[in-house]
Amino acid sequence: MIEFTTYAGLFLVAFLAATLLPAQSEVGLAALIISDTHSTPLLILAATAGNTLGSVANWLLGRGVDRFHKRPWFPIRPDKLEYAVNWYHRYGRWSLLLSWMPVIGDPITLAAGVLREPLISFLALVLIAKLSRYLVVAAVSTQLM
Repeated sequence: MIEFTTYAGLFLVAFLAATLLPAQSEVGLAALIISDTHSTPLLILAATAGNTLGSVANWLLGRGVDRFHKRPWFPIRPDKLEYAVNWYHRYGRWSLLLSWMPVIGDPITLAAGVLREPLISFLALVLIAKLSRYLVVAAVSTQLM
């Protein structure tokens, strides 16, 4: 049961880290890898799945931006949303390969929803970006063991 809760906890932290809420999943992943008590591939899988699905939540929020952007709880200021949409217009779907980056990654995934990026291409590019980041974290963490 502890094994499952470890992976589920990492999944949840990674999910929250990909949304517009402040959270950090790389440190948790690195600590678990360095502890050498869990399967590294399963840790990477849990983090990648959670982070990718968190980005899908942003995409869905972007799809509903017309209904939500004037609500007080909406997490992005209008100027930041406009900046992200302009960025996405300029660089297109390939900008989703930067979805792993702090600060700009979450607004890019939201902008993809606003601009109606098809879910399949969104998922493919975001999955590549998120998995790549966690593979780098795992490689660095393994060197620290």
